[in-house]
Amino acid sequence: MKLKDSPAAKIGASIAVATGLYGVSFGALSAASGLSFWQTMVLSLMLFSGGSQFAFIGVVAAGGTGVAAMSASALLGIRNGVYGMQLNALIRPTGWRRFAAAHVTIDESTATATGQSDPDEQKRGFWVAGVGVFVLWNIMTAVGAMIGDALGDPKQWGLDGAAVAAFLGLLWPRIKAFQPAAIAAVCAVVTLLAVPLVPPGVPILVAALVAGLIGWFRRDSAPDHAPGHISDGLEPDIEPYTQSVYKHDHSAHKHDAGTREVEKS
Repeated sequence: MKLKDSPAAKIGASIAVATGLYGVSFGALSAASGLSFWQTMVLSLMLFSGGSQFAFIGVVAAGGTGVAAMSASALLGIRNGVYGMQLNALIRPTGWRRFAAAHVTIDESTATATGQSDPDEQKRGFWVAGVGVFVLWNIMTAVGAMIGDALGDPKQWGLDGAAVAAFLGLLWPRIKAFQPAAIAAVCAVVTLLAVPLVPPGVPILVAALVAGLIGWFRRDSAPDHAPGHISDGLEPDIEPYTQSVYKHDHSAHKHDAGTREVEKS
């Protein structure tokens, strides 16, 4: 399948555009926090994790030390390590691609990849989203750092909602049953309660911990067809191939299986 015809690639590209545009906000805020253009770019290119980047400049802007800024950034970066363990088994990169995959393992690339049921589509979605966000995010970071104060408050452009809207677009179709809807509601309430009590960026980690605990205590009640959780509301939200292609491949598979049985007999 050509990349332009891949549903996962299309989703990854749309997510990359929506998220990449928000990089202009980071660039502008980083410049306003006192970082130079090149400091901003090195931070964006090497760290490349939106939440961690914003946490870093937030601490710096508040007068915190470099150690405090790195600690806050590292706390939010833990989730990428968790993503990496799953995606290493899912994508199975080899050679130099392992290092590239590790660098572009972010929220968007992870969500796009895990939203597919076909292994090839998982890889296409991951790479298109990950590389796409990396390129556009850093281009827009450079733009934001150069124009600085001329941009004004990035919120007036609506860019603060772009990444959120993209994530909701990925999440919403997957909430097809009571269980995932209930978990999402509980995590939303936990996040709202945690916002005034903990530093910025931490509420989402608290919500993730709650979701993980719910999954842990419900692990014994998983359906017999797990893994995959088919029909429990957490399955991939798209069919990676058209129905006709799927039927053709399925028929071919049955034919090959029948041929092997004849040969054995």
